[in-house]
Amino acid sequence: MSARTRFPLRRASEGGQSLVEFALVLPILLILLLGVLDFGRAVAAYNAVSNGARSGARVAVVDQNPAAVEAAVESEAIGLDSVSVAFDGTLDPDPQCPRIGCLIEVTVRTQYQPATPLIGNIVGSFTVSSTSRMPIERTYVSP
Repeated sequence: MSARTRFPLRRASEGGQSLVEFALVLPILLILLLGVLDFGRAVAAYNAVSNGARSGARVAVVDQNPAAVEAAVESEAIGLDSVSVAFDGTLDPDPQCPRIGCLIEVTVRTQYQPATPLIGNIVGSFTVSSTSRMPIERTYVSP
């Protein structure tokens, strides 16, 4: 058998068909890939905000200084814009707070904007927030 009978040559028209099919599928694949990447960035932003709130609450249970709590949150929430910390030592109706056993709540919020313009137009920017609540273990306010 000759090489021609075993492996027939491709017709010239099939190359154009493959190119058209690829051109139709490529935008869909790119949108899916960029959507997965933006979703991963959103999960990373939530993890950073959650870790920041937890770290701020850990500092707040032993040091009720809002500046120290904000510094702890900022050290955990690296790379996020406009992180705000709400420090509230008066969640209990007891007027003697802050004292041992009173609850402290640290809330961290940031605005997330998807990197892909198409997905940003579909989803838009949204707020990523996390709250951590712990009881005071020691009353101390650093200078």
